Amino acid sequence: MLQELSIRNLAVIENISVEFHQGFHVLTGETGAGKSIVIDALALIAGGRGSADMIRHGCDRADIEAVFDLPSGHPVWETLRRLGIHAEEEEALVIRRELSQQGKSSSRINGQSVTLTMLREVGEHLVNIHGQHEHQSLLRTERHLEWLDQYAGDAIAGLKLEYQEKYDAYLRIVRERRELEDTSRQQVQMLDLYRYQLEEIADARLKPGEDEALQEEKRKLSHSEKLAEAAAEAYELLNGPKGLPAISRAISKLEEIVKVDPGAVQPLLEQLQSAYYGAEDVVFQLRGYREGIEFNPERLAYLEERLDLLYGLKRKYGETVADIMAYKERIQAETEKLDNREELLKALTEKERIVRGELVELADVLSGIRRDAAKSLSQAIVNELRDLQMERTAFEVKLEKTQLTPTGTDVAEFLLSTNPGEPPKPLAKIASGGEMSRVMLALKAIFARIDRIPVLVFDEVDTGVSGRAAQAIAEKLSRLSAHCQVFAITHLPQVACMADHPYEIRKQVREDGRTSTSVRELVGADRVEELARMLGGVEVTEKTRHHAQEMLVLAERQKNA
Repeated sequence: MLQELSIRNLAVIENISVEFHQGFHVLTGETGAGKSIVIDALALIAGGRGSADMIRHGCDRADIEAVFDLPSGHPVWETLRRLGIHAEEEEALVIRRELSQQGKSSSRINGQSVTLTMLREVGEHLVNIHGQHEHQSLLRTERHLEWLDQYAGDAIAGLKLEYQEKYDAYLRIVRERRELEDTSRQQVQMLDLYRYQLEEIADARLKPGEDEALQEEKRKLSHSEKLAEAAAEAYELLNGPKGLPAISRAISKLEEIVKVDPGAVQPLLEQLQSAYYGAEDVVFQLRGYREGIEFNPERLAYLEERLDLLYGLKRKYGETVADIMAYKERIQAETEKLDNREELLKALTEKERIVRGELVELADVLSGIRRDAAKSLSQAIVNELRDLQMERTAFEVKLEKTQLTPTGTDVAEFLLSTNPGEPPKPLAKIASGGEMSRVMLALKAIFARIDRIPVLVFDEVDTGVSGRAAQAIAEKLSRLSAHCQVFAITHLPQVACMADHPYEIRKQVREDGRTSTSVRELVGADRVEELARMLGGVEVTEKTRHHAQEMLVLAERQKNA
């Protein structure tokens, strides 16, 4: 259940914090007092879209915070774990939403920052809001199959997933087969070009990284004379009179000094000896390097010719040898595909036939489950409508076959007959606004027992009804609150008197000229006064107060019956 809702700087609400309870809550107040803003706040908590226009004039941001108390094992806990949001099932769930004037929105669940998509996914398990015009969604027949499958629940969920995966695979096969069928004459003519290119690349006998290795070898061969000359000169310098022999003589002199005065000169001697051995090793390696320098004009000519060949291939097929080899693999596959077009087409056609057959079988199983669910849902709605003063109404979930679609081969449509003896017809052709509201309420009552959403909100769904029908809606909402926490915004006293917890939304102009909205729970005489206002309009009399008191007594008796 929703324990507490705090709203700051949202539209005309400056700062309110309201505690809620189990059962049926009714929000009343004059038109324009701000009742819908409370619903807007709940919608934001559930992941609805927000904008800077919703922020109270003169404020930088708006904040909404909701505290939920949910039972262990509720589906929302699994969703939170899957999304990586830390939450203990024994603790309250706190959701915070902030809107800024810069148009940015931030959301937190138990203090952890989440995206709007994540918030919306969590909110789907917490709050279901039925607005004044939502019953119009009943006219969208594409929603009817969705509701039917939701009613079928676990009996169809796994099978639908299997079907959808198979359907996606089927579409991929169809797309591949059609692409192969649509291969143009020009593409077939490309075979000759592909074969020439493959032969040209194959004749080159490319090796990975060959171009870099050839460039390095060419660079060395091109400068072989300069390298040999520099190596010889360095060798002569080190091996000449002023090189190693000079260092050797210096070592001998230091050795004579060490014999007399080892303290200061010994380290110098060791350094010079180490330098001598290092220089001697350099001389040895220089001799080998100089002798290994290759003077090979024929090899240089070959390298230049080979690099010219690679350059020509690069201009045609890619910037590197690796690119050329990748291009070869690509056109090799395309060539094989074109060469084996008929065989591939035959194989794909057969595969398409097999997968389509499997799809049809799965769709038939789905249809069977839906037929059973349609009968059950039809009867369940009829039962609910009887409680809503529509005793002679016939309701039918009609299923018709269609071609393969992502959801199967079924099209569902809700049909209604409000007059005995008349066949059921589509809702758009038969139902009035009040009847549509009651059909939607019947659906909500059924699904409230299935989807386990803890907070159900009705925003003036009783519009267009009066008298006994209004009383029936009030009783239905009251009974519905046994399964979840119900909130209703209403202007009907028949609905308000059935509330377990009535709240008044009041708008007032302060001394500073600013408008502010407040929310308070009504008890005792205040509740009677608000109900009398709803009964009598602007003027509240003793007669309307007496009538209000009488309605509350009867409502209490009705709830306890």
